[in-house]
Amino acid sequence: MKVIQQMVWDWPLRLFHWLLVLSVVGAYITGELGGSLTELHSLLGALILGLLIFRVLWGFLGTHYVRFVNFFPTPERLTAYFRGDWHGVGHNPLGALSIFALLLVLIALVVTGLFANDDIAFNGPLFHLVDKSSSDSLSGWHGWLVTILLVLVGLHVGAIFYYLLIKKNNLILPMVTGNKLLRSDQIVGSVGSCSIRHLIIAIYIALTIVWVIWSGLITD
Repeated sequence: MKVIQQMVWDWPLRLFHWLLVLSVVGAYITGELGGSLTELHSLLGALILGLLIFRVLWGFLGTHYVRFVNFFPTPERLTAYFRGDWHGVGHNPLGALSIFALLLVLIALVVTGLFANDDIAFNGPLFHLVDKSSSDSLSGWHGWLVTILLVLVGLHVGAIFYYLLIKKNNLILPMVTGNKLLRSDQIVGSVGSCSIRHLIIAIYIALTIVWVIWSGLITD
């Protein structure tokens, strides 16, 4: 059967992915070190929030394999995967479950961070919207969520190396080049090109929300 190289991950998704990796690593390091790096931790949190908003929007506006509807881990897809009957191209159902879990935990981390405080000099940009006890509680949750994130990241990285070393399937390279080698019966037709109009809309909305939160426009 003929094997064809096809674009699977569009460039906005790939750029999002690597920016998110770098910003999450940076946020973890600055959060652990604290002190003078706390402000940088906050700025990285703003970047992560913008990236997450963009990804949610791009899950509806992006190309075929990027859209949530085409890889959401439904019970039917998960059942087919565990039976060995799933033969899709993009994220497999178990991988998709991992991705959604990571996105949800990251969203929860950012949201709790918006209201958090360190009892010294740092208050989240929305700290003033809640009382101190609520902020302290959310700060605690922020710390617990970091632990959950580390577990999920460990599982995610472990799965990548499992596929690379055991199943001889490199999942990293396609997230760099965007291309996968597919059998002719796997191809869904043209996945479409990235819409510049949709890209501008997603970036504009993400930047606007982040700016409104960090500019202090939201008051009691």
